[in-house]
Amino acid sequence: MYFSELPLDDRILDALDAMRFDECTPIQEQAIPPLLEGRDLVGVAQTGTGKTAAYLLPIINRLCTEDMPKDAINCIIMSPTRELAQQIDQAMEGFSYFLPVSSVAVYGGNDGIRYEQELRGMQLGADMLIATPGRLISHMQLGNIDLSRVSIFVLDEADRMLDMGFIDDITKIIKQLPKERQTMLFSATMPDEIKKLVREILHDPVFVEIAITKPAEGIQQSAYICTEAQKNGILKHLFKQESLKRVLVFAGSKQKVKELAIILRRAGIRLDEMHSDLDQKQRGLVMRDFKAGRTDVLVATDIISRGIDIDDIAVVINYDVPRDVEDYVHRIGRTARAGRGGRAITLVSERDQMYFARIEKTLEKVIDKNPLPEGLGESPAYKGTDKPQGRGNRRGRSRGHGRKRENPQAKAGRQTPDGGQKPRRRHRGGHGRNKKPQNQSQE
Repeated sequence: MYFSELPLDDRILDALDAMRFDECTPIQEQAIPPLLEGRDLVGVAQTGTGKTAAYLLPIINRLCTEDMPKDAINCIIMSPTRELAQQIDQAMEGFSYFLPVSSVAVYGGNDGIRYEQELRGMQLGADMLIATPGRLISHMQLGNIDLSRVSIFVLDEADRMLDMGFIDDITKIIKQLPKERQTMLFSATMPDEIKKLVREILHDPVFVEIAITKPAEGIQQSAYICTEAQKNGILKHLFKQESLKRVLVFAGSKQKVKELAIILRRAGIRLDEMHSDLDQKQRGLVMRDFKAGRTDVLVATDIISRGIDIDDIAVVINYDVPRDVEDYVHRIGRTARAGRGGRAITLVSERDQMYFARIEKTLEKVIDKNPLPEGLGESPAYKGTDKPQGRGNRRGRSRGHGRKRENPQAKAGRQTPDGGQKPRRRHRGGHGRNKKPQNQSQE
């Protein structure tokens, strides 16, 4: 299903189109219609499945089409961590870019200036409040916020709230909300405590459950535990010792793609690069050359992690660890297609270890760790787990400043990043702004 098929306000569709979000993920397809009807909903889904957009889009649609108070908080979204609160706030910026809808993110660990921004946003009656439990409780105790006219309440990552001991705080917050409201709860797992919470705070909810896709059995997965400075040496070693061809190298930003392309070209490797600085015609030429074998390696951002139609890719190298499990699965799923085998190699620096450990936990798989090539020194200690169990916690990263901002970058669920499925619509303009929302962060 395409977003254009949903009964969303045209200004929301403009923002989605500007960010190249065309096709709904499964949870978006299943959750958005009942949420637009005002139903309560329970969503069982991991980060990376698009759940943030699944609830934000119907909320924004309601905020901009219904007659809601202009001087009150109309929606509260609870987040277990400030990082996720920032991510949600940033996604809100992108999706509401052409709309007069405001949000404020409220979380701890900030200075006095940040606190004043939060206070001002609440006093002016921001449409949406994105908050961590402890910080919201503090504002409530100080009399800084009135929850009596909240129409929409979202509890994101409820199982993580439980793990972090926030359920008592959540209960206190819910007691201050009106009985008549739309409630949504999202969780990666459904322990008994969450089931009890569902029975207590939701009314006749719709249940949507989305399972994480597992990688194909034919993919040989391995990793190098390394420092950031050792990554280039590992990459050069792989191409020198193994004469790799039909390779995809994924990096976390377009700048990193450009840097890697220079390094590998100097090593005599036939390659091309793919990132969001290329227009559609240039991307088509790059893909044509790679398919035809005129280049051996394609260095890219996640812009091609989904939808690429090439069946003979032998190796996928994750130069940077993706932040979401779903992104990892889609990246390495470019190999071992059409009955073939394939390899997936991930370079795990110290700052990426927590994300890689999360991937192992979610996939319930210990991924083989390769020794570093000779001459590169020793591997850092791996702080992940060799016995993954259950599902890891998730987090996003972005910035949040409690007001409408220029140049938003949406991170709300990875979509098919390229055009081609349907014609582009023309934008109606920035509604008083001078920039468009951007596609995936860093691409």
